[in-house]
Amino acid sequence: MYRSNTCGELRQDNIDTEVTLAGWVSRIRKMGGMTFIDLRDRYGITQLSFDQKINHDLFEQANKLGREYVIQVTGIVKERSSKNPHLPTGDIEIIVSKLNILNAAKTPPFTIDNETDGGDDIRMKYRYLDLRREVVRKNLELRHQLAFETRRYLNERSFLEVETPVLIGSTPEGARDFVVPSRMNQGEFYALPQSPQLFKQLLMVSGFDRYFQIVKCFRDEDLRADRQPEFTQIDCEMSFVQQEDVLTMFEGLAKHVFKTIKGIELSDFPRMTYADAMKYYGSDKPDIRFEMKFNELKDLTKGQDFVVFDSAEYVGAICAEGCAAYTRKQIDELTDFVKRPQIGAKGLIYVRYNTDGSIKSSVDKFYSQEILLTWIERCGAKPGDLLLILAGDTEKTQKQLGELRLEMGSRLGLRDKQDYRCLWIVDFPLLEKDEELGRYFAKHHPFTSPKAEDIPLLDTDPGAVRANAYDIVINGVEVGGGSIRIHDSNLQKKMFSVLGFTEERAQEQFGFLMDAFRYGAPPHGGIAFGLDRFVSILAGLDSIRDCIAFPKNTAGRDVMIDAPSRIEQEQLDELGLIIKKKP
Repeated sequence: MYRSNTCGELRQDNIDTEVTLAGWVSRIRKMGGMTFIDLRDRYGITQLSFDQKINHDLFEQANKLGREYVIQVTGIVKERSSKNPHLPTGDIEIIVSKLNILNAAKTPPFTIDNETDGGDDIRMKYRYLDLRREVVRKNLELRHQLAFETRRYLNERSFLEVETPVLIGSTPEGARDFVVPSRMNQGEFYALPQSPQLFKQLLMVSGFDRYFQIVKCFRDEDLRADRQPEFTQIDCEMSFVQQEDVLTMFEGLAKHVFKTIKGIELSDFPRMTYADAMKYYGSDKPDIRFEMKFNELKDLTKGQDFVVFDSAEYVGAICAEGCAAYTRKQIDELTDFVKRPQIGAKGLIYVRYNTDGSIKSSVDKFYSQEILLTWIERCGAKPGDLLLILAGDTEKTQKQLGELRLEMGSRLGLRDKQDYRCLWIVDFPLLEKDEELGRYFAKHHPFTSPKAEDIPLLDTDPGAVRANAYDIVINGVEVGGGSIRIHDSNLQKKMFSVLGFTEERAQEQFGFLMDAFRYGAPPHGGIAFGLDRFVSILAGLDSIRDCIAFPKNTAGRDVMIDAPSRIEQEQLDELGLIIKKKP
C-alpha cells in the first residue's frame, strides 16, 4: 500500500494515528535541527516534520530531497505547534519515522505554486507540471463537476447520451473544416465535425426524442481567448417541442449547475430580442450586470451645421454615472480606445453635466445649452454624469458604442465576475447578406426554422425573416445557442434555394437529411452549450485555455508535443498526398 491517506484529509481527529502518505515535495524549510517539508498530492498539502535529535539519518535523508521528488512517508499525526489557518490540514503535521524516495526529480523550470513565476509559453510547454498547481487543478475539478451535474440533470429528464461519428463529410458552409485524408479511398477526405448537428437531427427522425452528448468539436479558425481548434460542447436535441419548451428545459439546466456547483439560486432569465439587444447594447450578447443603455440622439442633433452628426445615419450616447469629473487625460484615453483599429471609431463626443448644473461639451461651438439639455434629458442623466457619444453608420456605430460601454463598465467596477446575470436572446435574423458576393448566408445554420409568420418573406424580403433561434448569455458571454429546426423537406428545400444552392448541390451534400425527413420527421429543436466557456465563467477566468487540460496556443499549436508536425514521406505516399514546397 503506497498510502493510507491523502495529503488533504488528515485533521485533529487523526492525532496519534500512524499513517502513510505519498506525493510530491512542494516546499522544503530547513530550520537548524529541524526540517519541514510540504507534501502535495491532488487532494492537498500536509506538513512533514524531521527532527535531527530524534532520527539523525532520517533528517539527513530529508535534507537531500529536492522539489518535486516523489516520496512515500510513514509517521504519526501530531498537533502542530505553529498552526497554518490557510491550509485545511494546517492544525496537524506528520512526525516522520520512515522515508522512501519513489522517484527523484529534476528542478522544474518554474515554481509550481499558485503564484508561479512561469509565463504562458513555458507553462504550456510543461503543461503536465502546470497541472500540479492547485489553481489549475481546481479548474479541471470544476469542469468535471459541470459535466457530472449536466449528465445527472439530463438523465433524470429521460435524455439518452448517444455518440455520433467523428469522421464525417465536409461541408463548405460555416467555419473551415479540419480534413482527414482517407488511405483506402485516395483523393477523398473525411472532415472532423464542427458539431453533431446533422446526426442529432437524424436521431430525432429515428425516434430518440431526447438526446445529449458531451462531445469534441473542431473548427479550423483563427483563435482568441474564447476559441480553440478543438472544443467541447454539451450538445442536446428534443422532439415534439416548441421554442419555449427548449428554453425552459435548459434554463433549468443552468439553474441546476449554479445551485449545485456554486450554491447560487438564480431567478428566471429575462428574454430580449436580437433587435433590442443591438438597439440598447450594440451586441447580441449584452452584459446586463449594469445598465448604461444606448440613447438615440439623431433627431435632437439636426440643423446645427455639425457635419459629423448631420452626415451620420446614427447618433448614440451612453450615460456614465458620476463621471463628469473625468479629466482631459481620461477623456483622451477613451477617445484613443474607440479609435483603436479593433473598434474603428473616428472620434468621441462628450457632454459633462457638472454637479453645479452647468453643462460643458466638446461641441459647444455648434450646440446651445438648451439643445445639450435635451440630450441630457433623453439620456436620463443627473448632475455629475458624463455623456459619451458616437456617430456613423447604424450597425457599425452601435457595435463601437457597445465596446465603449463595456470599457466604461470595467473602469467603473461594474463587471464583478461573481455577479452572474443570465438572459436569453431570441428572434435572431434567419439570414445575413454578403453584399460583395450578393447572396445570403445562414445566420445560425441552414437547418434553422424561420418563424412561421415570416415564411412568406423568404420570397420577397429574405433579410427580414426572423429565426426560431436563441442564445443563452451569461455576463456578456454567449454560453450556448440553438434553434427549432426545419422538419419539413419542402421548407428545407426552399431554405437551400434562398441560400443559393442548386438542387443538385443540395442533394449531393444534404440529400440524406432531406430523404430522412420524407420518412416522418417530428418537430424538433435543440441547443449546444460551450462546456469550456461555461467552466471559464464559473471559475472567473479570462481564457478558456485555463480550464482545458492540454490546450493549444494562439497559433493553434500544442507546444508540449510539438503538433502539428510534418509526417514521413512513406505516410504521404500511402495517402496519395503531395506536399508543395514553399518557394
